[in-house]
Amino acid sequence: MSGRRRAVAPGGSDQLGLDGMPTRLVKVTPSKLGTWTACRRRYRMTYLDRPAPPRAGAWAHNTVGAVVHAALRTFFDQPAARRTVEDARAQVRTAWSAVQGASGFADAEQSARYRERAQDWVADYVESLDGGAAEVEPVGLERWVAAPVGAIVAEGRVDRIDARVNEQAPEGTELVVVDYKTGRRPLTVDDARGSQALALYVLATRRTLRKPCRRVELHHLPTGEVLAFDHTPESLARHQQRAEESAQEIQLTTDTLAAGGDPDVLFPPSPGAQCSWCDVRRSCDLGRQAPELAPWAGLAP
Repeated sequence: MSGRRRAVAPGGSDQLGLDGMPTRLVKVTPSKLGTWTACRRRYRMTYLDRPAPPRAGAWAHNTVGAVVHAALRTFFDQPAARRTVEDARAQVRTAWSAVQGASGFADAEQSARYRERAQDWVADYVESLDGGAAEVEPVGLERWVAAPVGAIVAEGRVDRIDARVNEQAPEGTELVVVDYKTGRRPLTVDDARGSQALALYVLATRRTLRKPCRRVELHHLPTGEVLAFDHTPESLARHQQRAEESAQEIQLTTDTLAAGGDPDVLFPPSPGAQCSWCDVRRSCDLGRQAPELAPWAGLAP
């Protein structure tokens, strides 16, 4: 009889490879998978090269995003009675004071203008929530989730995980993965449906918190829109398969590099408009040829 055994996805049985030995699960985060898909050279420079190449300076749109995320985390971490619109504005002001000096804005006037805009976004957002901010029941705020899923260990930090009433769920509630967005581009339901990151968060949240979870929501603060999608077993399986294929490629390519492979052959660049936004562009010959953008170019209008 052959020593080859069938690999079985975890969830109740083993994951076995040749000669019955356990196969190695590959840890992946949405950030790593996204970087690998966008540009393999950038992946190598970001995650493998040591010493790591210098990074670009701060981007103003990242500053705004970080402030909004920090403010909303603190806001929802309070007792429901304290979640007022004025408190939401105050949380933005507090978070903003912590990022001065590395903000990426053109000048103090632009920084002050976007501080006010961020306050408006957050205040309007918490005021528009169904039932009010006091009715939101977060079970996780910037919660790290990690779980074996097929041939990978999916892990990452979820902005917010809500418990919502659902009479069809076994315990009468189900979990919802919420992701805040502050970018300049308006979003659609297709963004929620097609997000591999959100799908992996669903799979990892289920295993980590041991509760039903299928809904993902993108909360776009500049427009106030909420884009939601309810995953099915089939849609989650498609995202999982894509993630497993990428993870296997990453592992094989990384192992080949460690064995002496040519980094330029194994990790070719993917030049394009995205090079102007790349944090390691100054260490890449093709990246340096892309137009250099002002640090505030990504701000929502």
